[in-house]
Amino acid sequence: MKLAGNVNKILYGGDYNPEQWPKEIWNEDMRLLTQAGVDVVSVNIFSWASLQKSDDVYDFSVLDEIINTVSTAGMKICLATSTAAHPAWMARKHPEILRVNTDGSKRKFGNRHNSCPNSSVYRLYAGKLARKLAQRYGKLENIVAWHISNEYGGYCYCDKCQDAFREWLKKRYKTLEALNEAWNTSFWGHNYHDWEDIVSPSHLGPEWGHHRPSTTCQIQSIDYRRFYSDSVLDCFLVEANALKEVVPHIPVTTNLMGTFWDLDYFKWGKHMDFIAWDNYPWPNCPYTRIAMNHALMRGCGDGKPFSLMEQTPSVTNWQPYNTLKRPGVMRLWSYQAVAHGSDTVMFFQMRRSRGCCEKFHGAIIDHCGHGNTRVFREVTQLGDELKKLGDSFLGSRFDSKAAVLYDWDNWWATTLSSGPTTDMNYPEEVYRYYEALAKQNYSVDIIGIDTSLDNYKILFAPLLYMVKPGYADKLKAFVNGGGILITTYFSGLADDRDLCTLEGYPGELRSLCGLWVEETDVLLPGKANGFVIGDGVLKGTWKAELLCDIIHPEGAQVVAAYESDFYAGTPVLCRNNFGKGQVWYFGARPQVELLDLFTKMICDESNVQPVFPVTEGIEATRRVKNGKEFTFVLNHNDTGTEVVIPFACCDLLSDKKFAANERFTIPVAGVLILA
Repeated sequence: MKLAGNVNKILYGGDYNPEQWPKEIWNEDMRLLTQAGVDVVSVNIFSWASLQKSDDVYDFSVLDEIINTVSTAGMKICLATSTAAHPAWMARKHPEILRVNTDGSKRKFGNRHNSCPNSSVYRLYAGKLARKLAQRYGKLENIVAWHISNEYGGYCYCDKCQDAFREWLKKRYKTLEALNEAWNTSFWGHNYHDWEDIVSPSHLGPEWGHHRPSTTCQIQSIDYRRFYSDSVLDCFLVEANALKEVVPHIPVTTNLMGTFWDLDYFKWGKHMDFIAWDNYPWPNCPYTRIAMNHALMRGCGDGKPFSLMEQTPSVTNWQPYNTLKRPGVMRLWSYQAVAHGSDTVMFFQMRRSRGCCEKFHGAIIDHCGHGNTRVFREVTQLGDELKKLGDSFLGSRFDSKAAVLYDWDNWWATTLSSGPTTDMNYPEEVYRYYEALAKQNYSVDIIGIDTSLDNYKILFAPLLYMVKPGYADKLKAFVNGGGILITTYFSGLADDRDLCTLEGYPGELRSLCGLWVEETDVLLPGKANGFVIGDGVLKGTWKAELLCDIIHPEGAQVVAAYESDFYAGTPVLCRNNFGKGQVWYFGARPQVELLDLFTKMICDESNVQPVFPVTEGIEATRRVKNGKEFTFVLNHNDTGTEVVIPFACCDLLSDKKFAANERFTIPVAGVLILA
């Protein structure tokens, strides 16, 4: 689904909160934003308190004026529903809507996402407001999308959530007998004989720990996170359905947040008309880590449009060290989002707030209130360029042949696991494999369990601890048909109930991998085993880190064996032929340099080529539209960097034409869009 209205370019703009300012400033805002090339604003993000003064008293007069001002200026609108922060009167009159903390204490008014998602009162009010907004503004031609709530997240442990959790469990397990079996409740005598005895897993019950949560019943804690993600999604759908019933043609979204612990975004992506997300990397974040977040968000849509909803034009305010974006970085990171599929470039925020916790968060218009700033000039330059690009590649997509699997259940399960090591970090383990591909300029997708594998030749599935029903068969069909699967240590140990396999690790993947894992050794921080590969592309002496599986081959070919400890001489890296394809199994975490060689070898064998010649610090991606290819080349180095343009093309930004194999020096933070 495309954005509503006549959208013929990459939309440019972001969050605008004029209700925080005197009306006399609004027209000057419009003048400055128009000058900067802004053509879309998200409004009404946090206005519930001004829109609804009591149970049945609504006042849309200020929002009417805001929308009139923005519309008169010729801008498009992404209209939010305001439901991320309920009004103070609602908390006073209906205290049951307030969330309860993990220690059992009830929250008070004064924060956003402070509403219990399982409160019928909250859902009633949120749905009514969404419907009224649709009825009042849904016919406006410049409304391009609905923006529901804002950055959903957080947990609640109130009685309503506990009751809803029990109902969720009844639907999932049907009977207490099935639940007791799935939860292995005979452990420590936790058997349940009445649904009312089941509690939410908080610090008052089975969970403890803060920085890394721990739990006596891992599956209970995993199920609560599944349930809670579903509960918040149900809140989203209450508003989405109300909007759709009134104006079905306007797409609905909300802003996601990359590798965010609380919510299973692959489930959410199925219910969003397009994927929107907020990109706030740390100042020293590797460009490949930012790229992985873009790819993950794009993957959650499984082919749907993708939008950069928020980024800062200059500086954040909530990180430990809020350094400025250096000159050119805002433009570079904006084009990086576009390079990974975004059809918008949007910011938080248009004008910098004067007070409260985001007063030092960057904006297009700073506290000085004029356009004579470095940030405003950079924003204006980018706005001019986006106008020039028009709809050249709007709506184009990726055509990747390599993919990396990401799964929230496996993230929750490996993090909540009691052992084997606290150094196991699921997103970072996935990132190691994504980075090896991305920094060599291979086009790579991040996909979920439900994503079709038909278009891929190579799939990396690291730390596939929990194998869900049917997924082993899906992987076997993929490999049998000629695909190459790469999986790792701590895979195939449990099913989706977190019950360990009784058929030998890696469980359902055992015949596919052609091996049996007898034990797994944990290496202490700073320690490593080693292995040698004697010949071929992977020749060298390598480290084996983090975990070491002790492997018995069952048809798999041993590529390398451990050098030391009591399991010296046993396999660490294996390859198994299965049907027309292959499975590679890393029994320990390989060092980055080996992964670089390995991914190149696998891609070469599969005839998967990089989209652009590899140069350190140079990122390249390719979007495809109606058979036309658009190659984005971005310089993330601190110096100008020479590249070789391998094909005849034209840069859409500068109109410079290149001959095949022409050399060109991309300046610091420079961007090429080669058509």
